[in-house]
Amino acid sequence: MSHYKSNLRDIEFNLFEFLDIQDAMGTGPFAGIDEDQARMLLSEVDRFSTDSIWADSFVPADRTPLVLDDGDITLPDELHEALTAFYDAGWHLLPLPEHLGGVGAPPSLRWASSELLLGGHATATLWAIGPLFGWILDGLGTEGQKQRFARPMVNNRWGATMVLTEPDAGSDVGAGVTRAVKVTENGPDDLGSKWHLEGVKRFITSADADVHANTVHLVLARPEGAKPGTKGLRLYIVPKFLVNEDHSLGDRNGVKVTNIEKKMGIKGSATCELTMGGDPNLPCVGYLVGEADEDGAGIAQMFRVIEYARMTVGTKAMATLSTGYRNALEYAKVREQGPDMTDMANKVDKVTIIHHPDVRRILMEQKAHAEGMRALVLYTGWVQDQAELALHGAGSQAPSADDVDEHASWLAREDLLLPLVKGYCSEKAYELLALSLQTFGGSGFTQDYPIEQYIRDAKIDTLYEGTTAIQGLDLLFRKIVKDQGATLTWFAERVTEFIKGGGSEDPLVEERGMLETALEDAQAHLGVLIGHAMKSLDSSHRAEIYKAGLNSTEFLYSLAEVLIGWLLLAHAEIALDQIEAGSDDPFYVGKVASARWFARNVLPKVELRRGLAESQDGALMELAEAAF
Repeated sequence: MSHYKSNLRDIEFNLFEFLDIQDAMGTGPFAGIDEDQARMLLSEVDRFSTDSIWADSFVPADRTPLVLDDGDITLPDELHEALTAFYDAGWHLLPLPEHLGGVGAPPSLRWASSELLLGGHATATLWAIGPLFGWILDGLGTEGQKQRFARPMVNNRWGATMVLTEPDAGSDVGAGVTRAVKVTENGPDDLGSKWHLEGVKRFITSADADVHANTVHLVLARPEGAKPGTKGLRLYIVPKFLVNEDHSLGDRNGVKVTNIEKKMGIKGSATCELTMGGDPNLPCVGYLVGEADEDGAGIAQMFRVIEYARMTVGTKAMATLSTGYRNALEYAKVREQGPDMTDMANKVDKVTIIHHPDVRRILMEQKAHAEGMRALVLYTGWVQDQAELALHGAGSQAPSADDVDEHASWLAREDLLLPLVKGYCSEKAYELLALSLQTFGGSGFTQDYPIEQYIRDAKIDTLYEGTTAIQGLDLLFRKIVKDQGATLTWFAERVTEFIKGGGSEDPLVEERGMLETALEDAQAHLGVLIGHAMKSLDSSHRAEIYKAGLNSTEFLYSLAEVLIGWLLLAHAEIALDQIEAGSDDPFYVGKVASARWFARNVLPKVELRRGLAESQDGALMELAEAAF
């Protein structure tokens, strides 16, 4: 039996009962797919993710070490088989647009499918990113780069990596010292100017595999004489094998995996040290992406990859918590232990542990958060749908100025949501998977059940693609301060509209009031942080910025919980309508219960965080290091 317990019912509820994504299908950029096809596609991805070598390879990939031999990595047999099955089924084409062989599905549907694949085997999914990166390169590269690299990445199932981190430049990407020296200008083949790269990169995911004939590295490096910091970085295409004009593979390039990290989790994913130009007889050849050589071009291009990666990380975390919860729920329904609490003196009759109050408490905490984070992820996907519709909804007609402005507005909304998806989902999933394990008692600590591996595999989500602290600072300074809160105000207006939407017989009247209080507290919390930031502009009060930094992650949590509370209560409103209409589906009862539990048990934490921010005196930053 598969370890993966999917929740296709809740995915379909989000997509088709709440977000109504079917309304945009069959038109504009989504003309190639309708609701029936979308549901069939989800059903097939669900089957593949739960009942195939995909989920079956989850444990072997963890237990069987990867093998590194002279820069080449050999995967465990089961993982190799799983990836081959994934490609053979064409799932690598699912996220892609039609011109690259994809189905042209809306982003919301793509992320729903990603949840299933990530839940079934997240580590395997990390290997299959080449076609996605090919799509990104297809939008950034020269015509020659599109033909020589991007299209084969899709058609030939090549691997790919994003190459940023260096031993002394982790979160501080701008400190990177990998060097690029120009060899030739762009030629008739339009492959871009040719460069030789020298340096060592660290923590590079999926940098080589025997399942891929070639691997294309997208590498940030600094041209000789370029500015310091991120402005001086440029993005280069660095293939493992050079590619001939006829698209056949040529000579080995001077880039090699020189180490695989030994890790706590995601052991089936090769986290590599990548050395470029280490052999004087074999230079590392790179091509400047899109011939973009202006200041900041490289980091701007790489952010196309980073943003997709951050959304993937949040989806991975949510999917792992969801299957952790559903495994725990299944166990709680069959594990007998002790008498019912109302009959504690009874030493004969035992009940399943789902009858015990504290087990129910921790199950509901998992359920509400798993459903809430799914709502946040898929709502973000819906926002991405709207961005595509705004720009391409007119079909063959060129977008008007209004379309462009609307597109930019939706992109800003997506940008604000991304640190919430990545930061909140990764932190809460790791925290609450401990409750999944707790449900199993001592058995959860063993490898008889998948929870211990879930926990080990999930911790990385809070770390890579920007730690949670970075997400909090990004949210505050890049997403809110930068546009003076305009995008956040749009969300606040949507939440306020829902709060005021209940009628005289509203069964959610108390919960709407709790959401209103939480929204006010989150806004006040933000006001405190903005006040510190503004005061710090005075040179005599520079240390005020520390107070904002001490509470920025907590603000991220609060804003995420306000939006999740809103989404869950909106779900409950739909569920209550179905119940009133005569539905006896327990799924709807569960949706109402999740929303009410979240409103009563999670939203009050927003007020606490506001109070802590208001009383912040910055003393922690004045504490002598020796005192720690």
